[in-house]
Amino acid sequence: MWLGVLSSPTPRVYDATALDEWQTDWGGQVTIFDNFWDAGGGGDFLGRWSHILFGITWIGLLYFFNVVQVPAYAQMEAGARGEALRKVTFRALWWFRWAALLTFLTGIWLMSINELWDFEGPRGTSIGIAILLAVTMFVNVWGVIWRNQKINIASSEAVAAGGQADPRAANAANAAGRASRINTLFSIPMLFFMVFSFHYSGRYDTDGGKLAVVFIIAAVIWAVLEASALGYIGGLDNAINKALLADHRKTIGAGFLYLLILLIIGFEAIVGGL
Repeated sequence: MWLGVLSSPTPRVYDATALDEWQTDWGGQVTIFDNFWDAGGGGDFLGRWSHILFGITWIGLLYFFNVVQVPAYAQMEAGARGEALRKVTFRALWWFRWAALLTFLTGIWLMSINELWDFEGPRGTSIGIAILLAVTMFVNVWGVIWRNQKINIASSEAVAAGGQADPRAANAANAAGRASRINTLFSIPMLFFMVFSFHYSGRYDTDGGKLAVVFIIAAVIWAVLEASALGYIGGLDNAINKALLADHRKTIGAGFLYLLILLIIGFEAIVGGL
């Protein structure tokens, strides 16, 4: 039938009965469409696969920027760095920001199809922490990193064309760099608690008061770090940023420290009664 449709020289019209027969035939054979809109169904599976795929792209590029690109750019001459910014970073940022958006949207899809918006119990607390960090990272991508990198790239293009650099470029690059570094820091506990939510959190006490304390600890640390990275606490070059965000190795170490505070002090000591 399909070969006939594809090769027929004249359009073929199918009536409603033929369409119903096609839906019955294929709907009964393609298992992934069974219970598509339900938790555990095809939509849930495809959502998880998409979320992982887009997330790998987003976080992979985040680590490329912080672990590879920034140290390399520091060793380049201004001309070579500007050319790389226009030809490499510009392209990478396209994939970076759209992967972040698609990760965010598929995350909402998964939360909705699995009805996880109540945030109850240890799983709810864990995924609440992960979502707090993930949404912050997404907002940083579109609201801080990309907005400031556009200024930086446009300035580089102007210089390459024989014009003057944008006086805002240096501060824009610093702001984008701080936001990118704090995203790297947040990515470590974020990914841990995303996995922890569904694969280990069920071992812990369901006491709502204790879990609330853990979330408050996570939120307070998050608020201080994010406000510092955005320059709301003593500017972009404050003591916290210099200590944690100036070097990618210290940033990664701080991410693991944040994770251990929440896991050991939070879930093990406060919730688990260590």
